[in-house]
Amino acid sequence: MSNGELHIGVYVDAENVRYNGGYAMRYDVLRRFAAREDQARLLRLNTYMAVDGERMKSDREYREGIRSYQQAVRDLGWKIIEKPVRWFVDDEGNRVSKANADLDLAVDVMLQSERLDQLLLVTGDGDFLQVVRALQNKGCRVEVLAFRNVSRELQHEADAFYSGYLVPGLLPTRGDVRVPWGEMGSRIRGICIRWEAERGFGFIRFLTNISARLWVTDTRHEDSPYESAFVHISDLPRELDTDELPSRDIILEFDIEPSETEKGGFIARRCTVVNRYDGRSGGMSKQPERQTMDRGEELHFAETREAEEAVEPEVLEETTP
Repeated sequence: MSNGELHIGVYVDAENVRYNGGYAMRYDVLRRFAAREDQARLLRLNTYMAVDGERMKSDREYREGIRSYQQAVRDLGWKIIEKPVRWFVDDEGNRVSKANADLDLAVDVMLQSERLDQLLLVTGDGDFLQVVRALQNKGCRVEVLAFRNVSRELQHEADAFYSGYLVPGLLPTRGDVRVPWGEMGSRIRGICIRWEAERGFGFIRFLTNISARLWVTDTRHEDSPYESAFVHISDLPRELDTDELPSRDIILEFDIEPSETEKGGFIARRCTVVNRYDGRSGGMSKQPERQTMDRGEELHFAETREAEEAVEPEVLEETTP
């Protein structure tokens, strides 16, 4: 730390994130989340992206889509490290692709950490476990943010683990994008922190804004960035076993509506389970895996981003260097 500044580096394993629930993650929101601390200075913003060189030569739409997407990310101050996609034929004769950025990311992190006080690794890959330990032994604080399929060991070894699903605006919800996260009528995500089994209700805690006080989890404190919403068993998915509640491992997505009994209070409606970090599948609806990012997917991402920016134009203004 120099002159009271907290020097921070952010390293994104983009392929791991994209294949594990983080498709359409917003890099502007991620940057704001990383710089949430007072006197924070982002020295490194690296994202490691796979690029299919063969397809770049033959598919114009793919090439233009990749380049325009990368430029949009660069405009937000990120350095893009391309990792070429390599094709192999497996034992069954199937042609499969691989673009592993683990080694590049690990080497960069270790070399660049000399000038960093804190690092945010955006990945759920357990292969980074030893990297985290090495960085901590050098005196760096290491935080991890990821979505699905996160190594349990990596969660426990990091100084802090954050579910990307719970960061406001980092990932689109299935609700109306015109209603900002946390406002009445918005669809957001949180975790059940209290459950009264005999009475059939509980409370879901959710983050209202990106704050330096994420550790103030008691919603009764004035400076806590969290709120809680009442939830009745009838608003939980039928396939969810309520004997597993409360749980920090079950990520719930829900609509918030005003309470009829508590002024300024919230009620959670129409809950679904979007992820579980305990390795179970109870209460979750199966989601298809994304194998490749085609032109249609990129256009969908662009349209989603444009819709969000039309509502919150200040997002890019605040994060553009």
